[in-house]
Amino acid sequence: MTAFFSNFPLWAALLAIVIAQFIKIPLHFIATRTWQWALMFSTGGMPSSHSSAVTALSTAVGLREGFGSNMFAISAILGIIVMFDAAGVRRHAGMQAVVLNKLVDEFNHLLEGMKTFRVRPNQEKAKKLKELLGHQPIEVLVGGWLGIMIAIAMHPFFT
Repeated sequence: MTAFFSNFPLWAALLAIVIAQFIKIPLHFIATRTWQWALMFSTGGMPSSHSSAVTALSTAVGLREGFGSNMFAISAILGIIVMFDAAGVRRHAGMQAVVLNKLVDEFNHLLEGMKTFRVRPNQEKAKKLKELLGHQPIEVLVGGWLGIMIAIAMHPFFT
């Protein structure tokens, strides 16, 4: 059990997620002057907690095992894939959600207008899709930088 608690790469990655998620709250407050505590558990936004986690993991593995090790290579490639996905596929899925939500709103507006007709279609309220799924490239870069800094700051406590 002590090996679990002394697993530097694991704790660096987990702490990076928590810190990145927490940072979203004051950044949102600065931008909007409203507190939104739900950001602690949401996806998307500045900084990317996915990027923070994988860069903290890779940095910690590199510091512990060596930057020439197979373990570092595996974690670095995994990190690149996650960061690419966060800025690419997930971001585009969020953009599609914006368009689909607009179509649903317009369809519901059309249905409201049809109430004056004799035939009333069954109206189903569609749940809005989550639009903030992915990240802007800068959010991924800042998240990545944050993860590296967290792993470097934690390293002395695990040696």
